[in-house]
Amino acid sequence: MDLARPDLRPDPSLSRAEMEALQREIAAAATFEDDHGLDPAAVAVEEVASLADGLPPARDEAQARLGTGDDERSADTTPDPDAPTVVGVDQAFLTDRGEDRPDAAVSAAVALRGGRVIEYASATTSLSIPYIPGLLAFREGEPILAALDALDADPDLLICDGSGRIHFREAGLATHVGVLRDVPSVGVAKSLLCGDPDEVTDERPEGWRTPIRADDAVTTAEAGTVIGHAFQSRQYPNSRRVNPLYVSPGHRLSAETAVDLVAALCAGYKLPEPTRLADAYADTVKRDAD
Repeated sequence: MDLARPDLRPDPSLSRAEMEALQREIAAAATFEDDHGLDPAAVAVEEVASLADGLPPARDEAQARLGTGDDERSADTTPDPDAPTVVGVDQAFLTDRGEDRPDAAVSAAVALRGGRVIEYASATTSLSIPYIPGLLAFREGEPILAALDALDADPDLLICDGSGRIHFREAGLATHVGVLRDVPSVGVAKSLLCGDPDEVTDERPEGWRTPIRADDAVTTAEAGTVIGHAFQSRQYPNSRRVNPLYVSPGHRLSAETAVDLVAALCAGYKLPEPTRLADAYADTVKRDAD
């Protein structure tokens, strides 16, 4: 798929100042309001896949109608062709591979429709810079774009393992990739990069959420602007020790809709199903590559 803004590709050869300037351009190009036809009910995952016996098979509509493949429930698993396609992306890393084998990212993309997996795709690409907080897209953006290019399905919604608007320049990984592909995108991070939650996030019950507001570390937004939410996707009733997710819009979504969509995609596990499966798939590809 051609990029909507190829001029904004995350070039790892840029200086830090140039990277930060490019991120400010990304933030200016992003839309942090709803510009889509998505309904949380239409993307909701009702039944999560058990990974005890490996990843679930990819089931397109034709396979499900014919009852082909390994899924014994094939007659009941036909993906709704009118449902939005949700793509989760995550990565694993091949490191310390010697002088003749540079470190590499294994990028995984998993497409779901109607809560069912319809396609897996991956790409393994070299890494040229180390991890730098706030500049993740310049390390991992191109590998993710390669995995998305390997997909036949076009995402209606992209779920990224990383930040969106909760970022020093409102241009986290989900924002950068969302703007480049001009697709509604959400960032789902496990830790808070910047911003202040309205309420203390410790030991909150499942389903709880609170706004994250821009603080002095966010240089492109007025202080107090809602840039995302802390969302408690899972919790244990007798030991509330699971930390919340930090959900923020990447592109073409409001902060409120972004967390509503993630809540619909979490069904019993902490992570939304698309990125949970992408994480497992990336590990599978990594094992095969070692």
